[in-house]
Amino acid sequence: MKTIEQCQQELVDEFSDIDDWMDRYSYIIDLGNSLPEIDDSKKTPSNLIEGCQSRVWLDASLDEEGRVHFTADSDAIIVKGIISLLISVLNGHTPDEILNADLHFINDIGLGEHLSPTRSNGLVAMVKQMKMYALAFKSKLESQS
Repeated sequence: MKTIEQCQQELVDEFSDIDDWMDRYSYIIDLGNSLPEIDDSKKTPSNLIEGCQSRVWLDASLDEEGRVHFTADSDAIIVKGIISLLISVLNGHTPDEILNADLHFINDIGLGEHLSPTRSNGLVAMVKQMKMYALAFKSKLESQS
């Protein structure tokens, strides 16, 4: 399994081949379209991310090996692409790895500076929610040991 750092570097490398920001947005939208469907039962108010202008549902589960798996959906295609970028980096890692991750790829690919302020706030909210899930799972694992 790749480390979070390796996943981030792969994204940075992929984006470095795409010069035009319209093409980058298209690529992000394609990533969102390839995100596996989230079960409708997960599209609940409790899974909605606060602070996003669009509706974004995020759910997480912990497997037997103590790794976190995320599923998500959004009613906005660009936002669905952004959450899919985050999932591609953080999915399948331990709570500690997620909590300690410095998600520098967001700035490395220029995403932070090319998003509107409301989308940037939404991105921060998505990262925060993913780390909150990791923190909750970490507490759960510690209480079991």
